[in-house]
Amino acid sequence: MELSTLRNATVGEIVTADYRTAQVFTAHDIDFCCGGNIPLVTICAEKGLDLAQIIQELQAVQEKADERSPNYGAWSLSFLADYIVNTHHVYLKENDDQIVAYAKKTAEVHGKNHPELLEISALFTKVAADMAVHLKEEEEFFFPAVKRAEAARTAGAAPEAADQHLIRTSLKNLYQEHEAIGDAVHTIRHLAGNFAVPEDACNTFRVTYQKLMEFEEDLHKHVHLENNILFPKAADL
Repeated sequence: MELSTLRNATVGEIVTADYRTAQVFTAHDIDFCCGGNIPLVTICAEKGLDLAQIIQELQAVQEKADERSPNYGAWSLSFLADYIVNTHHVYLKENDDQIVAYAKKTAEVHGKNHPELLEISALFTKVAADMAVHLKEEEEFFFPAVKRAEAARTAGAAPEAADQHLIRTSLKNLYQEHEAIGDAVHTIRHLAGNFAVPEDACNTFRVTYQKLMEFEEDLHKHVHLENNILFPKAADL
């Protein structure tokens, strides 16, 4: 993006155009998924960040000669939904229970000296339970309705009224669920002191923090693909 475009583009639009820019926002603690609808110039002012410096870092990433990230915004909604399920939903189903177990064990062993672990364990257990319900709603109701509506549009017909209603009501719920889960994950990072491992940590403690960081990274991309790309396009249906 050009300088003037970057200044006024939302954080979500910048990451959608080139996902590699997410690393810049992550480094400066800028939310590009749930908070992706805020213009760069605004978020820099709110956080007291040097806009010129941030733009310079973004442009440096964009000018790298290595392979660009996939153009997710150009994908059909059906293809993007399948990608999200096969990539991010599968990751969550394969890892959430394991992370819950690690967090619980770490809290049991180290909770006396690190009481924050008790809260982290409780928070992530709730996040995992909420995510299971969230994924079920997307896979069984929302994504199928989006696919049917997109197919109807492609065929030159209007989507079924029932599908339009389901998409509208689901979007409101899904956005709110993303916000709540994002807040919980942010709280976990704060409680964990940005996942700095203390000197008395055992291997399970270290693995727990590593898995929580991996979860957070996957969640950011997952929510970005939905909040900034799939959901707005689904709303247009």
